[in-house]
Amino acid sequence: MKRHSSWRNRLYRIIFEADTPAGRWFDILLIASILTSVSVVMLDSVRAVSIAHGRVLNLIEWFFTLLFTAEYALRLLCSPRPRRYGKSFFGVVDLLSILPTYLGVLFPAGKYFMVLRVLRILRVFRVLKLVQYVGEADVLMRALWSSRHKIVVFLFSILTLVTICGSLMYVVEGEANGFTSIPRSIYWAVVTLTTVGYGDISPRTSFGQMLASVVMVMGYAIIAVPTGIITAEMVHQKRRQNGGGRCGECGLAAHDDDALHCNRCGGVLTGEKGDI
Repeated sequence: MKRHSSWRNRLYRIIFEADTPAGRWFDILLIASILTSVSVVMLDSVRAVSIAHGRVLNLIEWFFTLLFTAEYALRLLCSPRPRRYGKSFFGVVDLLSILPTYLGVLFPAGKYFMVLRVLRILRVFRVLKLVQYVGEADVLMRALWSSRHKIVVFLFSILTLVTICGSLMYVVEGEANGFTSIPRSIYWAVVTLTTVGYGDISPRTSFGQMLASVVMVMGYAIIAVPTGIITAEMVHQKRRQNGGGRCGECGLAAHDDDALHCNRCGGVLTGEKGDI
């Protein structure tokens, strides 16, 4: 029993941790495999390449599918809570990265061809596996989660703004100038406010063009808002992660830069940033 447990612990350290030489090599090889696999999927979508080298690409795809299947099975095998891992974000991504290839075998290649194409597109989920190897991803995710309320308020404000601008443009321009309905006018407002400017609909009247100019100028100012919200929250998360000194009582190190006392036990912070 101890040998079995020891074997699973060693496998867990290699697969889930990167603080050992074996773990680092495992991560490097897996990242290279993910990038190569995604490249194969992209090449297979090019018609000329698929016709000329389809058989080779198919063999390479099956090789990576079997490789990622073995990796997924080993993760389930050595995980202390395999069911929890299977339901986690990365567990679902790992499953989605291998499932389409197997599902493609079960469907005839005739009338279900379009379904197979959709299933094959799901293989690009493999690129999401790279997220767990980016150290700053945790900071970004915490920043997004912490600023979710501000972002939701911002999105509702934008929704209100484009509804008002689109409705006003529908009244000003009308069906004769391409603004055939309020939803289509709202589509124009979204395209204009985000400074995309497809040009498929454009105002013809002087007042409509003036309104469009105002919406364009507002677009430049509005685009910076979510960027500023997330950036400020990321800076705050980094400061909490790296700054504030260490508590001499409980050892907690995650404090704000200007903190003098521990936010857990109230003890005096030690170190350069927490010294008093």
